[in-house]
Amino acid sequence: MSRILTAWRWTSLAALTAMVLAVGLDRVFPPPPLAERSIVVTDERGQMFRAFPVEGGRWRLAADLESIDPAFVSALIAVEDSRFYEHHGVDPMAVVRAGFNAIRAGEIVSGASTLTMQTARLLEPRPERNLGSKLMEVLRALQLESRYSKDEILETYLTLTPYGGNLEGVTAASWAWFGHAPDRLTPGQIALLIALPQAPEARRPDLRPENARSGRARILDRLASYDIIAADIAAESASDPIPVRHDFPGLAWHASQYLRTANADGAVNIRSTLDFGLQQQAERLALDAAEAAGPDVQLSILIVENETRAVRAAIGSASRARDGGWIDLSDRPRSPGSTLKPFIYGMAFDDGLAMPHTRITDAPRRFDSYMPENFDRMFRGDVTVAEALQHSLNVPAVETLDAVGASRFAAGLRFAGASPVIGNSADTDTGLAIALGGAGLTVRDLATLYTGLANGGEVRPLVWTADALAADAPGMQIMSAESAGEILNILRGAPQPSGRAPASLTSNAPAIAFKTGTSWGYRDAWAAGIAGGYTVVVWVGRADARPRTGQTGREAALPILFDIFDMLPQQETPREDREPWRLAQETPEPMARYNRDPQPEILFPPDEAEVWMEASGRDYVLAGRAESALRWYVDGRPVALNAAGEPVWTPQGPGFYAVRAVDIEGRSTVSQVRIITPAG
Repeated sequence: MSRILTAWRWTSLAALTAMVLAVGLDRVFPPPPLAERSIVVTDERGQMFRAFPVEGGRWRLAADLESIDPAFVSALIAVEDSRFYEHHGVDPMAVVRAGFNAIRAGEIVSGASTLTMQTARLLEPRPERNLGSKLMEVLRALQLESRYSKDEILETYLTLTPYGGNLEGVTAASWAWFGHAPDRLTPGQIALLIALPQAPEARRPDLRPENARSGRARILDRLASYDIIAADIAAESASDPIPVRHDFPGLAWHASQYLRTANADGAVNIRSTLDFGLQQQAERLALDAAEAAGPDVQLSILIVENETRAVRAAIGSASRARDGGWIDLSDRPRSPGSTLKPFIYGMAFDDGLAMPHTRITDAPRRFDSYMPENFDRMFRGDVTVAEALQHSLNVPAVETLDAVGASRFAAGLRFAGASPVIGNSADTDTGLAIALGGAGLTVRDLATLYTGLANGGEVRPLVWTADALAADAPGMQIMSAESAGEILNILRGAPQPSGRAPASLTSNAPAIAFKTGTSWGYRDAWAAGIAGGYTVVVWVGRADARPRTGQTGREAALPILFDIFDMLPQQETPREDREPWRLAQETPEPMARYNRDPQPEILFPPDEAEVWMEASGRDYVLAGRAESALRWYVDGRPVALNAAGEPVWTPQGPGFYAVRAVDIEGRSTVSQVRIITPAG
């Protein structure tokens, strides 16, 4: 009895020691981690936009059993490891069967490797196939089974399995050979996907189609013998054409690259907010528009859903095959032209400097050394602020920015998430030039700002991923909701592009609140619009910033903007968004006229003007603007008035003169003028 007890104790101790040793070795020598997998960018529903290869240019897309045809999974297990869900990594019955078959045939007929053992071999490839490597596969298989579920092991296997060339995993193989995800497969496709890993290079459809055909036929016969598919279907599927290799999807090329770069969590599958169908439509429209515009023209487009701030379509370039197409032009600072004017006026409304119906003068004016002109080099005289914005008049915008403060305005843009690139921000003149495009902004910046305008003046970051839709990102109120509403109302009344019927004449069509912009030298053409629950920004130009003479935002970008709104999903449009814009009738007296700076202004002759005097004794009538009567001096001497009360100046000859106008309060301004005569 004592011997039995002693033996039992030693046996128990040995077993316990073996268990401790096994656990220790398992911890010291864990199975290798899963290799790097391709990052895949999809829309919210899982439609693939783009996948990125891993090291060595290999396509290794993660397998997800929920996204793989169940018929394929059942067929794979039947062929490769029928007892997969019953064994613990090693199948003793398969080992016995393989040994018996080998003895009977005098050679190895069938292997005993389970799917788990094959997974271990894929995770830790060994150069030689011998008894030692086989024992290591067994140990690794047992480790995998103790750590992971059967489904996790199967997904790992289906991620790493070689399918010829640089293809790894059933998802990559399905896209490459069939042009779609493995969620729907024909019997012939299932058989080919099972046959390829058995001899990935020998059966490559693109290099050895006959081998692929015979390998597929063998698997079809086996599936028919297992009663997984009918014999007639197997025979019919054996005659299916051998597929050619397809390119991987390449939609939303630049947006996918941006999402991959911004993928801080290291997610393998990135669900974007982009809408697959809308992205396709936008890419087709962009390419058609670019081809119609010229051989070297590029486009960038952003479509944002206002309520969620989700980016629903993003075009970095019209085509990578066109000049500069590999550059993401939605993320390159370009001069925004006049597209920032709505935000200047919105801030002025908030400051109580003006209202939409406040009158302001569009006439030549100098701001220190900066003298803006209108695009057509004409001036309209007395206009309302609303008219100045609708017709994109430059002097009123610069005058308003001067009152708001250029530095404050630029800071507001930065706080809102748009960072204007200014050549010399310490220069006051450069600051005022922001009103006319003197600071670089990206398409994304403008989309962020205009989406904020659509959301009551509250600017928040754009949302690019589905997971971020529920996040409550902090916002910045760039203008009040009341001012934002006024600005949108004004922009809805801007002159429509030629060939477009007013929204009020179209059934349920929203009036688009839009603003165009053209940079200096016709390098950039812009259009930004808000309607129907969306914000759209369009940029047209050359990637290398060469000019496109005569191509303005209104001519080059605005028609594309309207075409995009035509293709957007129709939403119920509020009545006020369909009615034409009307100017309010009543104007509070203090806001009737914009007059921030009562300093007198000389209209003729303007500062630094060269005036031609064709004959000696020629008279010139001086003109100015002020709140009171002006007194005039030339080189310190008073200028006499004619019978009509106009100041008349007769230059003494060619040369330089200082013309000064002084109002009743003693405020004055000076124009430095040069008189040129035929003789001098």
